[in-house]
Amino acid sequence: MPKDAKQRVVRLTSQQITERLVDAAMTLLAEEGPSEIKARSVAEVAQVSTMSVYYHLGGLPELLQAVIDKGFEDLNRAFHAVTRTEDPAADLFGIAVACRQLAQSNPHLYDLMFGLSTRGGYRQLRRSRTTHSGRSEAFKAAYSYLVGECARFVDSGRVRSDQDPEAIATQLWSCVHGFVTLELGDHFAQFQDPVRDVLQPMMVNLLVGMGDAADQARTSVAITPCAR
Repeated sequence: MPKDAKQRVVRLTSQQITERLVDAAMTLLAEEGPSEIKARSVAEVAQVSTMSVYYHLGGLPELLQAVIDKGFEDLNRAFHAVTRTEDPAADLFGIAVACRQLAQSNPHLYDLMFGLSTRGGYRQLRRSRTTHSGRSEAFKAAYSYLVGECARFVDSGRVRSDQDPEAIATQLWSCVHGFVTLELGDHFAQFQDPVRDVLQPMMVNLLVGMGDAADQARTSVAITPCAR
């Protein structure tokens, strides 16, 4: 190679290579599924050497953990992108829909994030690399935002004031996660519009159970801008 050509070679930083590997793994997940997440296949898509997976990340389990963290970072951004209104219940439903949209955009990534994927080797790694609570920092950021929005809902006076916002967040997350998981498994094929026919009524029932008025809860869910 001529000397001037060598000088034009762009050397990637470790962070750039890691980002390439994570993006490549997410692309493979979306297009091929978890069985294609191998060091060589990911490196080929990222256009780096196979050894880069081990040198810059430590190995395939660490790569999977980085993919999981990126997924929760994307989820956190999706939560923040939901337009805040004067109706905290409508905003909570907007967050629920945002979670569903992320899952629809990359079902295999969602499975991996929540431990449903057939490639479950990352689970031990998550326990060793996360906090004592067992949650990664990326997960905690998204979850904390949800708890904050639940606190705003309690402060609105629409539900009983003695309720713990974190308990509400856990209930909401559980309901939405169950809905998303079943929908991804094609268990709502009998419904023309699962959001309208399943998710919205379920959200209303949850809000009413917390003390919200049924008519007000239905109105909040119906006016959510991103309900489709």
